[in-house]
Amino acid sequence: MPTAKVIPMLNALLYYLIVINVVTFLVYGIDKWKAEQGYWRISEATLLILAVIGGSIGALLGMKIWHHKTMHKKFKYGLPGILIIQIVLIGYLSK
Repeated sequence: MPTAKVIPMLNALLYYLIVINVVTFLVYGIDKWKAEQGYWRISEATLLILAVIGGSIGALLGMKIWHHKTMHKKFKYGLPGILIIQIVLIGYLSK
């Protein structure tokens, strides 16, 4: 049973994860649009960092919905790997 101090922290974490995943999803869409328009692109490092800091679900959805970075091995295999590591880490820390 979570204590009264833990619940606000869990709520903050949940809100953070929602926001970072929405932002990451939108950034992937913006980068896809920039690619189609021939504009200056968002760096791959930025896209991967967004996934690492909690936006892995948004990144995977962005790849799927926007059909973006689907052929790049570091995204095709790296993003699911990041998500798996995050899930394992959350499971380990929640014990």
